[in-house]
Order: sequence, then C-alpha cells, then structure tokens
Amino acid sequence: MKIALMDSGIGLLAAAAEVRRLRPDAELVLSSDPDGLPWGPRTPEDVTRRSLTVAEAAAAHRPDALIVACNTASVHALPALRARLEPGLPVIGTVPAIKPAAASGGPVAIWATPATTGSPYQRGLIEEFAGGVAVTEVPCPGLADAVQYADERAIDETIAAAAALTPRDVRVVVLGCTHYELVAERIRAAVQQPGLPPLVLHGSAGAVAAQALRRIGELPGARPAAVPPGLTVLLSGRAEPLPQAALTYAEGRMLAAVSPAL
Repeated sequence: MKIALMDSGIGLLAAAAEVRRLRPDAELVLSSDPDGLPWGPRTPEDVTRRSLTVAEAAAAHRPDALIVACNTASVHALPALRARLEPGLPVIGTVPAIKPAAASGGPVAIWATPATTGSPYQRGLIEEFAGGVAVTEVPCPGLADAVQYADERAIDETIAAAAALTPRDVRVVVLGCTHYELVAERIRAAVQQPGLPPLVLHGSAGAVAAQALRRIGELPGARPAAVPPGLTVLLSGRAEPLPQAALTYAEGRMLAAVSPAL
C-alpha cells in the first residue's frame, strides 16, 4: 500500500505520521512546493495551478490514495484535483475540525491563517456545525511560515500574539492550518489558563489519515512487509531527502527513523 500526501510545505508531516501510526507498513510519498511558498497570499487560481502540479508529481509514483494535507489547497483546489485524478486516484481533502470542536459546547477558538480567518469557507463551516456555540476566529499571521522554517523565535512570538487574541475562557482550539499541528503542545501551553480544565486541541491529521484508509478499503493495523516501507520526498517535483527543518519536529524524526529514503 502506498499513500501520497501533498501540501505547500511541511504541514503534511502531521498527517503522514498518523498514516504511519495507523499502518506502519504503508509506503509514503510526500509532495510539497518549497519553490512556491507561501500559498496563502496567492490567488485561488494560482493555488489551484500549483496544487495540480504538486499532486501530479505525487500521482506519478502511483499511490493508492492522495491526501491533500493543506487547508488552503483543500479550500481552493479540491474540486480541480478530484476532476483531474479521480476516480483512478482517491483524493482526500482536509477540513478544519470545527464540527467535533463545537460538539463540546464551547467556547471555541479557531486558529487559522489570515487568508482563511473570516473567509466565506470558514464562516460557512461555523454556521453549519457551530450554531449556538461561542466561536472566536483567531488570525495567526506568520505562524505557518515560522513552523515551515523551524524559526524558534518566530514560533514563540506568533503563538504568543495569537494567544493574546484568544478569549481566556476558551476551552477548545481548532488548529485550522496543518502546520500548526506540529507545534500543538506549544499552542496548548500558551492558551491554557491556570485553574481551568485542560485545553482540548482539535487537528485534522488523524481524521484524514483514517479517511484515506477507508477510501481504499484498508483497516488500521500493521501488515507483514518483506522490506521496510519507503519514504519518497518530492520538493517542487524533485526527489530530495526530508528538509532539515522537518527533522526539528517529532513527526519528521519519526518518519525519517523508520522509513528508508527511496
């Protein structure tokens, strides 16, 4: 079994690690676009064009499914990706986990990129799944870029700025960008208020990994493998090792440790 994941950058590590956790025998193809970063400020048409290029680079490796591990690409390019690749290649998009977060009753904060915060797409999800729940949309300018380049100072500063915009009574935070899942515990530490119940974070990595397996009729659990599963890394179409910045995160180190590069 081979699962491909695509993103603008290393935000796909969280979902890739979840796939590897659910199916340690799965080969992985990680396709990103460091030459085109960041995607957030680009027009929807440009995001779609770049997403198709990144997806087709992954599809050339003949995976069984493709996870679009990027909120921006899922918002703007998912219909085009499915029109181009399905039904031969199932395409699984990423949706912010607003529905399960709202089920807690709130209050809820949604951390997202400035382009996504307040967008018709996100507002539509809030109206559909979080009616009657107190929801605060929190823009996080610069956080995805700081995570992408493992800039420790910038990560601390951007998380602190977003935490200052988050109401103190928030009990649930939706991580509305896949990059944010790589620094989830740092976000938790910044938002958690003394004396209040533990903060709950909702990301999308686990859900999209499980959905990818369902789409191809597979179940979680290891399968015997004659050789260790492979890891193919494509950076703007070029076969490369995992970027050094990826190895600063637990998810990247786990993937590198158990997956010989092809």
